[in-house]
Amino acid sequence: MSPKYKKNNEPLNPETPFQELLLSSYKDGMIAYMNTHPEAYDEAAKLAVTDNQPYAWRSAWLLWSCITPDDARAKKHLNNFIKYIPAAQENQKRELLKIALSMKLSERQESRLFDISIDLWKDISKDPSIRMMAFRMLVKIAEKYPELKTEILLLADEHYLKTLSPGIQHSIRQLLRQIKTEEKSLKR
Repeated sequence: MSPKYKKNNEPLNPETPFQELLLSSYKDGMIAYMNTHPEAYDEAAKLAVTDNQPYAWRSAWLLWSCITPDDARAKKHLNNFIKYIPAAQENQKRELLKIALSMKLSERQESRLFDISIDLWKDISKDPSIRMMAFRMLVKIAEKYPELKTEILLLADEHYLKTLSPGIQHSIRQLLRQIKTEEKSLKR
């Protein structure tokens, strides 16, 4: 396999077997490794909240690929994931949001994620996939707090939608139709 390089063309030098795995294995091999090395979850979680790229975003991606809904292995690191999202690199943000989307959240976590997600959604310069995950988080939280649905409908202004791909626009509009339908049934 050819060597991997940092953006400045310096070769990457993995410091641990886990980092080597992140560079040299395919997804199935990484998942198999995680299943046979439970101690790797902690290393992956710690690495996922660093700026040590490309390991950090790959660790977050691998964690999301391995966990089940409300997975206890990831849940014990959830506060660190949430705290790190604003500082994370773009791909890393998306993967950390995906992990959080699969978890049952405390009120404090929901509050923090709601604020983070609003900021990410409103930043039209952000990658559309990150904005989509942020919008999904807003919808998830609003399912528990119906009074937030009106705010989400306001956030779905055409200004925020026009920079998204047609596929992501379609997904957002489906979520919006679901919210509007639920709003109508509540008013009856």
